[in-house]
Amino acid sequence: MPPTTSRSGSPGKWAITTSSLYAYLQLGQDAKAKAVLDDMMKVTGFTETFLVGPYALAVSPARYAIERGDWKTAAALTVRPSPLPQVQAVTYYARALGAARSGNPEAAQADIAKLGEMQDKLKDAYWAEQVGIQKQIASAWLLYAERKYDDALKAMSAAADAEDRTEKHPVTPGAPKPARELFGEMLLERGMARDALAAFEATLKKEPNRLGAYVGAAKAAAKSGDSAKAREYYRKVVAIAADADKTRTEVADARAFLKTH
Repeated sequence: MPPTTSRSGSPGKWAITTSSLYAYLQLGQDAKAKAVLDDMMKVTGFTETFLVGPYALAVSPARYAIERGDWKTAAALTVRPSPLPQVQAVTYYARALGAARSGNPEAAQADIAKLGEMQDKLKDAYWAEQVGIQKQIASAWLLYAERKYDDALKAMSAAADAEDRTEKHPVTPGAPKPARELFGEMLLERGMARDALAAFEATLKKEPNRLGAYVGAAKAAAKSGDSAKAREYYRKVVAIAADADKTRTEVADARAFLKTH
């Protein structure tokens, strides 16, 4: 059974719950991750002006959708009322990213505008910067949706650089997905396999054992003709996600690659 969060929503309980959600997603065990998320959404009785609980309730559904590449679900997330602009911003970010990547640039533009509003409300320099990075990422994928590929790649590279220069807030579970990994996905979609491989490997140096980064690195290595490195990364995928849900087709693809190479 996944760990539960008490109605009091203490910081320690939030940390355990959000860590469990993250861990299950990296294992490819989405059903268990969803059980943790559903349990989290039942929590009441916490202070809305204390960042930990409200942020966890905002970032966790965003993470669940984005980590799985479920862009339509991300685009349809409901923005939870909060007096904290950075809490609302993480949902607007997920919505904008989801809309851009599921072919709805108009909706993405609207949510990017809301991100700008949230950024303007923030007096805290750290959070203003973080929301600014979210806006950069979403704007990069909007450019991509509009087929402005060179501009999109430049914008996404700049966003990844900006995120790399910042530190994770000590009381939050971090961004839904690393910007550098998202940059790798964009590069891979554009057929720039060697650059994509470098982006995924850089992600893994900063945030080890990310399933999505291993999958991306394996695909990029295979497309760039580096079969040895592709095998190395596909072995990592299989090792990490040995008990993944069957819906995680990337794990089956990894096993198939290893059988034929």
